[in-house]
Parts: sequence; C-alpha cells; structure tokens
Amino acid sequence: MKISAALVKELRERTGSGMMECKRALTAAEGDLELAVEQMRKAGLAKADKKSGRIAAEGTIGVKVSADGKSVAMVDVNCETDFVSKGDEFKGFAAAVAEAVLLADGETVDDINTLGLANGQTVDGVRREMIAKLGENITVRRVQKFASQGGTACYLHGSRIGVIVELQKADVALGKDIAMHVAATNPFCLGEGDVPVEMIEKEKDIFSAQAAESGKPAAIIEKMVTGRIKKYLAEVTLLGQAFIKDDKQTVAKVVAGQDNAIIRFERFEVGEGIEKKEENFADEVMAQVRGG
Repeated sequence: MKISAALVKELRERTGSGMMECKRALTAAEGDLELAVEQMRKAGLAKADKKSGRIAAEGTIGVKVSADGKSVAMVDVNCETDFVSKGDEFKGFAAAVAEAVLLADGETVDDINTLGLANGQTVDGVRREMIAKLGENITVRRVQKFASQGGTACYLHGSRIGVIVELQKADVALGKDIAMHVAATNPFCLGEGDVPVEMIEKEKDIFSAQAAESGKPAAIIEKMVTGRIKKYLAEVTLLGQAFIKDDKQTVAKVVAGQDNAIIRFERFEVGEGIEKKEENFADEVMAQVRGG
C-alpha cells in the first residue's frame, strides 16, 4: 500500500526515528500509525537491552540547585561516545534526571530508574528510548543529593566534572570557591578523621622503608615518618589542603575565617573508575557502515 509523506512525518515526530525506518514500520503496519508506534517501541526496547552490556565511559554531569539554596542534586549520566554526550537531547536528559532527584522525597534515591520525570515518563523509560534512537548504551551511573539546614553550593567544570558542597551556613560565594577547589584538587575526603586507618598504615610502611635507607638513627627515622604522614594527610584531605586562591592558607582556615564550616562534599568526574575500551576510529566507522 502507498504510505503518505504526511504519515511518515507524523511517525518521525512521534518516535524521532529516521524517514526510511518510519516508512518501513508504516508499511509493515499497513498504514496503522498507532500500531507502527507500538512496534517501533518494542523493537527499540529490544535494541536497548542488547546494548546494555556495552561500555559507557563518556557522558555529562548534571547539577540542579533548589530555589532556596538548601538542596542540591548531582547526576552522572554516561554514554559511549563524546559525540552523543554533546547532543542537546542527551544533555537535556541529564538535566531532567538531576531535577527529578532534587524534587524526590528525602536524600536517598533507592531506585533512580523508577523516578518520574517532568514529562510523565520514568527515567528508565526515557533512557531506553534514547538508546534505541541514538544507538548507544546510556546509563545513569550515580546520583547524589544534599538537603541542608545551612546552605549548599555547586560547581561544574565544563560538563565532565561536577562538585556539590554543604556548608554549615549559607554562603554562595564561599561555597562556590570551595567547590571549585574540590574540582581542581580532587581531595580524598574532608578531614583527617575520615582517612581510613589502613591507608595511613600503608603510607607509613612506605615512608618507613624509604627513611630506613638513609641509615639514620631510629628516633630520627620516626620523626621523618611522622612528618611525612602529616604532609600526606594535608594533601589528601580538603581541610588540610592549601587553598587554590590563597596558598598561604589551608581550606580549613579560609572557611573558619568566614565563621563557617564544611559539612560534606561530593565530586563526580565522567568516566572515573571505568576501564575504557580503546578502538581504532577507522574500524569503528567501517563497523557502523556495515551495520556492526
């Protein structure tokens, strides 16, 4: 049967799929638009399931702050290529997920996939539709939300690094400075008390072995190791680090000088901790041309 251009156009607008794919679906459905939509959705979800095991190490960080500055949400949404991560649709999805996390009851989101978006669909529903449309695995890898009686702040370095901070008292300027510092230095934790004992012991063993090679007396070696551990703790803790805007002061002193305190922070960086598959670009293009 003959499929009109108007019907193909309507199906494209409904599904976001290509013209020829829409025409084939309408032909198979004998011109029934609703049946074509249903069949394309089923086929798309099947494609999404097949792509779920593929490595997604690119993506974007999305952040949303409440109007009163008391709550802030951050999400790490991943895809397979930098090209898709820069698309408006993908970035819009990340922003929508961040907003949904911000508006969710409580701080903990037990199942991000079932969370409702502003358009009435679930996170997982939109995610799978995007996989079918864009042809890449897409995952909401992690989310974090701070709800504070004091104040929150955030900083995005491009779209690949995001930081959120909770302060004892609301201070937008200070909060942003601290968030920028965290983005730049990537501290392991907030203060010395948060550093695991096993990490300290491991470093102490390394420093002790290095100091022993000096041939100095045990008492001197002990002082050397103590000094090295003190320096190490300053390097890995946010409060102990030299502030990036004034390296004559530690972050702890800067915050105390503003009669404030840092409660906690979170830093997300796209792709961190994911083993990225190295592929030859020419081979990748040929695979796509061949339908691989």
